[in-house]
Amino acid sequence: MKSRNETCETVELAIGGMTCAACSARIERQLNKLPGVEAVVNLPAERAHIRFDPHAVDVEKLIATIVKTGFTATPSTADTRAEEKARKQAAYRAEVKRFWIALALTLPLIAQMPFMFAAGGGVHADILPRWLQFLLATPVQFWIGWRFYVGGWNALRGGSGNMDVLVALGTTMAWAYSTVVLLFGLHQHVYFEASATVITLVLMGKILEARAKAKTGAAIEALMKLAPATAHVEREGRLVELPVKSLIPGDIVIVRPGEAVPVDGEVVAGTSSANEAMLTGESLPVAKTVGDKVFAATINGDGLLRVKATGVGAHTLLSGIIRLVEEAQGSKAPVQRLADKVAAIFVPVVVTIALLTFGAWWMLAGDFTQALINAVAVLVIACPCALGLATPTAIMVGTGLGAKAGILIKNAQALELAEKIQVLAVDKTGTLTEGRPVVVDIKVGAGDTAPDVLRLAASLEQGSTHPLAAALVAEAKRQGLTLEAPQEVSVEAGKGIRGTVGGKTVRVGSPDWLGAAAGDAVGSQIAVEVEGQVVGVIGVADPLRESSKAAVARLRRLGVEVVMLTGDNAATAAEIARQAGVDRFEANVLPGDKAAHVAALKSSGKIVGMAGDGINDAPALAAADVSFAMGAGADVAMQAADVTLMKNDLGGVADAISLSRATLAKIRQNLFWAFIYNVIGIPAAALGYLNPVVAGAAMAMSSVSVVSNSLLLKRWRPGR
Repeated sequence: MKSRNETCETVELAIGGMTCAACSARIERQLNKLPGVEAVVNLPAERAHIRFDPHAVDVEKLIATIVKTGFTATPSTADTRAEEKARKQAAYRAEVKRFWIALALTLPLIAQMPFMFAAGGGVHADILPRWLQFLLATPVQFWIGWRFYVGGWNALRGGSGNMDVLVALGTTMAWAYSTVVLLFGLHQHVYFEASATVITLVLMGKILEARAKAKTGAAIEALMKLAPATAHVEREGRLVELPVKSLIPGDIVIVRPGEAVPVDGEVVAGTSSANEAMLTGESLPVAKTVGDKVFAATINGDGLLRVKATGVGAHTLLSGIIRLVEEAQGSKAPVQRLADKVAAIFVPVVVTIALLTFGAWWMLAGDFTQALINAVAVLVIACPCALGLATPTAIMVGTGLGAKAGILIKNAQALELAEKIQVLAVDKTGTLTEGRPVVVDIKVGAGDTAPDVLRLAASLEQGSTHPLAAALVAEAKRQGLTLEAPQEVSVEAGKGIRGTVGGKTVRVGSPDWLGAAAGDAVGSQIAVEVEGQVVGVIGVADPLRESSKAAVARLRRLGVEVVMLTGDNAATAAEIARQAGVDRFEANVLPGDKAAHVAALKSSGKIVGMAGDGINDAPALAAADVSFAMGAGADVAMQAADVTLMKNDLGGVADAISLSRATLAKIRQNLFWAFIYNVIGIPAAALGYLNPVVAGAAMAMSSVSVVSNSLLLKRWRPGR
């Protein structure tokens, strides 16, 4: 029987109608009440990422729950994104149109204010007739502002409050009081300008906020635009242009010079290069020839390529990256918990403060009008939006920047924790080193030549799949040596290989197996025996990556101690550590023991990261607080680690830590300003230091300032 984790499915829903953190919190709360459902709602992205048990609920039930809560919901897929974007743009244009109408109606009310001061009557002197003020303010209140009533009613119907409740309450109180004064001819002041101006300012703030929020998802938008819509495909001996979405694995695609590759595939003919910066962040082009892999959205160089499609549509590496980044953007960082708790009780607390303000001013000061205005100011200035946007907007920008730099962050928790890493355990092979052994030295006896010894050894090793064998064959081909087909090949595990090459009996393997004394060849030594006589020793080594030394130095500047874990002997490990600038290493560590070493590092109470290939090092990656899978971009690597680095460069770990610190700095700034804004603004309004118009302007700008501050994160650059 399958476990629940194995049967769970995920769905992404686009949500309409959210206005603040209280809305997203309410949807999340209602969804998570359903059996077998784990939901996270992203306010700035207007999406819900839901993991659910299909035996307990279905997608229709999830959508119905959201609709019942007072919002709209539709499944969001790669095919529906264009429609979603068009719908959002249409709604934005309608909102802008309403704002200009509201501004036109409100401007006369605002324009009279300087004349009030000049007339010496203060802000309450009438310049425009009260009936005209009523005619100007009423459409703003109930037509332009109708969205606040609908949103507020849906919130209250769902059992909680939101920003719409506060705006609707505050402006209705000001409008209703002024209308009573007008209709009954009372000698009191009217506040039509306050109600209309607050609605107009809040609407303006929402428009600016929407524009800013759209920019937080710019990285995903840019990735989506990279893939071409059509491809040139060979069909029945002809070249036809077809939509990419109609292609299937096995199709032969022609990629012309300068074109974007439409699919993931393998080159079957042609030679060129590809710019893979959109996937790896690496600006230098990568050579491509027969047998090499190419990826959708990368840019072909000057050559013509015939490519056999292996991944199309949603099954390309680019699509996998987009899904991973969207999931990360929809996840919640632990630092957001406090903001969520505050948002959950925010509206009831503010309404209570407003009532207390009204009662205190009326009872103590004996001034009903002033009591009403101060209560309205409290309702208007309070804004849970800034709290709700503080964390997710920064995470959206940060994870988007990471994807652009080839750093795929799996979730917000990993992004938050990465800044705290104190120790980084690194696998040697493929992380600090190139991960592919190469011939570095050949020592031969008298009467023999290095090319002859290498030719014989490489000819025999053609029958082996060992990495050291591949190194010998590659070096022989690099030198242009002609290899012969080996005969009667047999392998002795852990020792070497024997066979016949050109009629001669040849053995290649460890010096101990061949009874040869350890020579002075550099690297791991491979002895070569011909007709029972050792004729030479070949040195093979896994060279240090060019970037590793600089990456280790940068990590140390970031305050991170680097510890190398390797299965090599102590001498080889010490040499690699010396070259890389690593002070601490553990040698003779078996792959299965690396997790125990990571656990030992954690036992000191430090936050430990682990960087490896994401496959062989899976147990160690799982044991670390934050794990980094190096290179490849394979699905297994993306699943195994918290962070996948699209290029084999340890500098990517330093970039990830740097990006984490920059993102968390923005989150802390945003939360500080969101909290301090309310901590100062609400008491100031309650004490009578803010009128509703000023409070409305401040509330409108609070969310905009938080989103704008998150966008400043775009100044971060990798390599710093």
